[in-house]
Amino acid sequence: MAFIGRGVWKACRQPLSPLCRGTTHRYSSHTTEKSVPYEKTLKQEAGLSGPTKPLPKSADVVVIGGGSLGCQTLYHLCKLGMTNVVLLERDRLTAGTTWHTAGLLWQLRPSDTEVELLAHTRNVISSELVEETGLETGWIQNGGLFIASNKQRLDEYKRLMSLGKVYGIESYVLSPAETKDLYPLMNVKDLYGTLYVPKDGTMDPAGTCTTLSRAASARGATVIENCPVTGIQVKPDDLGVKRVKAVDTPHGTIQTPCVVNCAGVWATKLGEMAGVNVPLIAMHHAYVVTERIEGIQNMPNVRDHDASVYLRLQGDALSVGGYEQNPIFWDEVSDKFAFSLFDLDWDVFMQHIEGAVNRVPALEQTGIKSTVCGPESFTADHKPLMGEAPEVRGFFLGCGFNSAGMMLGGGCGKELAHWIVHGRPEKDMYGYDIRRFHHSLTNNNRWIRERSHESYAKNYSVVFPYDEPLASRNMRKDPCFRNRAACFKKDTVLDYDYYGAYDVPKNTVYPYSEILGKEYTFDFPPHHDVIRDECLTCRNAVAVFNMSYFGKFYLIGSDAKKAADWLFTADVNKAPGSTVYTCMLNQRGGVESDLTDQGFQCSLVDHTEDMGMISIQGPKSRELLQQVMDADLSNEAFPFSTHKIVDVAGHKVRAMRLSFVGEMGWELHIPKESCLPVYNAVMAAGAKHGIRNAGYRAIDSLSIEKGYRHWHADLRPDDTPLEAGLAFTCKLKSSVPFLGRTALEAQKSKGLHRRIVCFTVDEKVPMFGLEAIFRDGVPVGHLRRSEFGFAIDKTIGYGYIRNPDGGVVSPDFVRSGEFTLERMGVTYKATAHLKSPFDPENKRVKGIYSAA
Repeated sequence: MAFIGRGVWKACRQPLSPLCRGTTHRYSSHTTEKSVPYEKTLKQEAGLSGPTKPLPKSADVVVIGGGSLGCQTLYHLCKLGMTNVVLLERDRLTAGTTWHTAGLLWQLRPSDTEVELLAHTRNVISSELVEETGLETGWIQNGGLFIASNKQRLDEYKRLMSLGKVYGIESYVLSPAETKDLYPLMNVKDLYGTLYVPKDGTMDPAGTCTTLSRAASARGATVIENCPVTGIQVKPDDLGVKRVKAVDTPHGTIQTPCVVNCAGVWATKLGEMAGVNVPLIAMHHAYVVTERIEGIQNMPNVRDHDASVYLRLQGDALSVGGYEQNPIFWDEVSDKFAFSLFDLDWDVFMQHIEGAVNRVPALEQTGIKSTVCGPESFTADHKPLMGEAPEVRGFFLGCGFNSAGMMLGGGCGKELAHWIVHGRPEKDMYGYDIRRFHHSLTNNNRWIRERSHESYAKNYSVVFPYDEPLASRNMRKDPCFRNRAACFKKDTVLDYDYYGAYDVPKNTVYPYSEILGKEYTFDFPPHHDVIRDECLTCRNAVAVFNMSYFGKFYLIGSDAKKAADWLFTADVNKAPGSTVYTCMLNQRGGVESDLTDQGFQCSLVDHTEDMGMISIQGPKSRELLQQVMDADLSNEAFPFSTHKIVDVAGHKVRAMRLSFVGEMGWELHIPKESCLPVYNAVMAAGAKHGIRNAGYRAIDSLSIEKGYRHWHADLRPDDTPLEAGLAFTCKLKSSVPFLGRTALEAQKSKGLHRRIVCFTVDEKVPMFGLEAIFRDGVPVGHLRRSEFGFAIDKTIGYGYIRNPDGGVVSPDFVRSGEFTLERMGVTYKATAHLKSPFDPENKRVKGIYSAA
């Protein structure tokens, strides 16, 4: 027997020590089963043990990978009515990465979408599957306890608690004494507080996947184990678009138009078979299982983020694991066997042992029953990879889950199934969509490796509103980068140091990292005063914004007009030189994007990389630009919402009179090679007007103050223009059909059951989004985003609210309620607005400042 205690730590570090190596194993709440021996797996791969079922000749969908995501996706495809679907598993269900998951499910995350995804997983595992099959999944509801050793950590948990109230998730902030009463074996001397969620729990990987596969099979699906995939056939169609045609195995070929890559750490290899980049990195991830601990029974699962350790209840024992800053890269993915058996590296793992012993001192005298070590995949932004690959039609991804595949599996499996069947998910899955990454990065090994490492290393870090990575900075630079870098920071960005791991010298003097570190707060950050100055300069004089990151697309071809009429909600049939603000919807009327269309004369050509864009905004913008531009900028000659080709400092640019901050101003769309001279000319002419550079946080503040919508914050694919207050962008008064019109007309006739509302708070308190909205003491929604408005000197937030009775959310419903916003458990009286509190008559963008 090996004790976890400090006395055996030296022995544990010896690679051959019989004390601590234990047995790598698979487990469930019902059984303990050793993993498939290496030799047996090789025999299976060699064909000595064939597939468990005959392969069909064809299938509508082939899901590859029999872990959590593969089984959940298969099950939800069947629930949507598909029957001719096949799941292929190279070994046996859960044999990839799912077998060694801890199976923890925490209901609260710092994302409303993820909270909803987790809720669906919990519902499937705890009730839906049991009711449908009569089989137990191994769900155990023993609660979850988040440990806070400092104020910032507890503030993070309080934010989660407030968001949870909107979704009906029961949670409590406990004092150290209350925590001790709940968990008598815990050391609470160094605690600041805890968050207790009674209905959190654990899932059994084997039980869950087995039940899912049986439920899917009962609905017509075919689950085939011991059947590795050796190739994916891809062929171009008549238009030259690559499409999936078939899946090859050693035992036959399945013709199919759709493949779902749920292969976990093998997803990259599977992607290569189809010519698809899958940007993830696999790490060794480990935990130990203790011997019996007296008094641990029925205790909640524990996450001590600051100590980088989790404690999962396993009967009368604990599983102990965590996330370190020096994980071991799993560089060699063998095609010869389904998974590798790793020896736990005690030098790496000891930090988790130390944290566990500190939190539960009884562990010092407790033996280690077994060790578990296997591969786990991580991605560049700590979000999964989902959706249809841009390289190949019919190739979908459901991988890269950053150790959260079990708890996100149900929700993501449902969304992925809907994506496949209906062409898009039901929820806002933009943050998971593989297309969020620029194509220049998805095959950049340095970027993938550095960012994925930081993703693992920061897995337990506090999630701050303005968190930014240090890895792989400056890998894409816009045309204005040199001047922007000089204006906003004088300290260069250094190469990523892997937090000092792997003998990489740590960046000990790194001012840029120190600046970012000071911004990591739930209070107003030190940069708050700089943002204020940028915003007020824009409101009172003139500011320049580098907005080169905006996408710039040309819709060209003989059918461009027909396409524009169908795709755009607004009427873009305007006179040449007009600019139209419009939305693009999906069939359900949800907003897929918002853009400004220039009416060019049917392919979509991306010119984002070819052009830069600077925006000059403020009362002095006309006076400044008139000095460097060869066009008349008067209201009569250059009215709001128009554009022209003009000359600026000897360079041809497209000037558009638009504003994203609510001031008179112009956007200059500039060819890449002309960006720097045009920028320099603008800055030189603006010196006497007090011009200054302003950043993206200033844009956030200024735009929310004016009431402008932000894509992916205020506007998501599950929001309609009517709900978002953008009915003016929709040509509903015309007879012209457009995508989503039928859904909008139906919604309009029934009345809005959710509506975006602006809220202001008189108290100067920072809010960042996710704060709960209460009407007459009842939760009705949460803020999507919030900023401080410096011109009105108040905190401003926008959020969608619902009628708790299920009725229509009318303007009278908004006006008649008493509203409060809850931030970290504290409520603040709020004023609801149906129009922006700043310049509601929209005069400033038209250059009317006399009444200001």
